[in-house]
Amino acid sequence: MQVSNGTDKRKEIEKPEAQMIRINVQDVGKVYSTGTVALENIDLAIEDGEFVSVLGPSGCGKSTLLRIMASLDHATSGKIDIVGSGIAAKDALPFAVVFQEVSIYPWMKVRDNIEFAFDSLSMPRAEVRKRVDQQLELVGLSKFAKAYPHQLSGGMKQRVAVARAFAVDPPVLFMDEPFGSLDEQTRVGLAGELLQIWERTRKTVVFVTHGIEEAVSLADRVVVLSKSPGRIKEIIPIDFPRPRDPVKLRGEPKFGEYVVRIWDLLR
Repeated sequence: MQVSNGTDKRKEIEKPEAQMIRINVQDVGKVYSTGTVALENIDLAIEDGEFVSVLGPSGCGKSTLLRIMASLDHATSGKIDIVGSGIAAKDALPFAVVFQEVSIYPWMKVRDNIEFAFDSLSMPRAEVRKRVDQQLELVGLSKFAKAYPHQLSGGMKQRVAVARAFAVDPPVLFMDEPFGSLDEQTRVGLAGELLQIWERTRKTVVFVTHGIEEAVSLADRVVVLSKSPGRIKEIIPIDFPRPRDPVKLRGEPKFGEYVVRIWDLLR
């Protein structure tokens, strides 16, 4: 797959009204049973189709916040509402999560791994195959559809995980350091591929990362958390036009300014 050169004009997929999503995080806190305070007073509104990166020092509660948003954990104070078209979208629509750890099944071929995401959905077989074919093409793995995970590189395995997440057409995609275990070259390449897919679908994405440059390259806004207990230190809008090329962006003076600004916050 070729990384976007920043000049192509892709047609965005128009969303059904039912998938217009807004995430409201209201005064959320998290205290573990040990008494450790992970998060305090988190207030955040994420708009439909927005790509938001969350970063902060190790142990500041980034992943905990994402897990609470994705209903994989619960807050001990405050609340999170995920609403669409005036209804609780969480009750009716599937959500997808991509973790840092490779989460594909080693005994399944690439195509089967992606199709597995549809097991709980009532969808005609022909439509499932169509969607899987589209995602395989988008992530550049059409030729590897019959390969097993042990035959793939680490970056290719994460492509499968991303394809599986997008295939079910989720209104919100939660990503918890999905490229964190990969080398820098592979990370930047996958970031470009992720942006290509996102440009077409404009899903709402919450992306947790340790990488400052990665956050600036991808996001509409970067949420910087303080050291533990995690509080929002600052929310920084990223003013770069889209589509973006995460490689060429690094040569922009403004890119360096954003990176230095976030480093100063983290220090």
